Amino acid sequence: MFYQIISFLLEVAATLIGGACILRMYMGWRRMSMANPVGRFVLALTDWLVLPLRRIVPPRGQLDAASLLGAWLLKLVQYTMILLLLGGHAWGVLPVLALLGVAKLAVSVATAVVLVSVILSWAPNRSLISDVFERLSEPLLAPLRRIIPLIGGLDLSPLALLVMLQVVSIILGSAQASLLGGTMVGVA
Repeated sequence: MFYQIISFLLEVAATLIGGACILRMYMGWRRMSMANPVGRFVLALTDWLVLPLRRIVPPRGQLDAASLLGAWLLKLVQYTMILLLLGGHAWGVLPVLALLGVAKLAVSVATAVVLVSVILSWAPNRSLISDVFERLSEPLLAPLRRIIPLIGGLDLSPLALLVMLQVVSIILGSAQASLLGGTMVGVA
């Protein structure tokens, strides 16, 4: 029971802050202003981690490598703590495990962005937040919108993307499990 509680709390913290790091990187790549409610929330969650890392890894063009490194470090700490709790010996795979964790986290962030965008699109009134999420989800959905026609006036591209993202998440989870050979149960 103790392991499950600690593992859950580590997952929540790493997902919330790491996901905000990924979203910060994505918003920077999209050249979006952080002066909106979503941007301010992301900055509030990540400044303590990303700003010091920028001294080590400055941004290169549109890539905010410090945000990506922050997400990776969070996953690395999470998996290290879990491995310590389990008394595991798979220390050599931790960097790759954390990398797969960041990829899985990016899939989760993309899933959340698309879901929130779809839900906000149902609201009769447009808001600043709905505009932000629409702008974030548009590059993810645009390739599918070119392929999948409207069916009865409905855009099914978000559904198709969500299915594909879940498949990718399953593949990444399987890669993590095979990498560990069952050493760490419940790694997400």
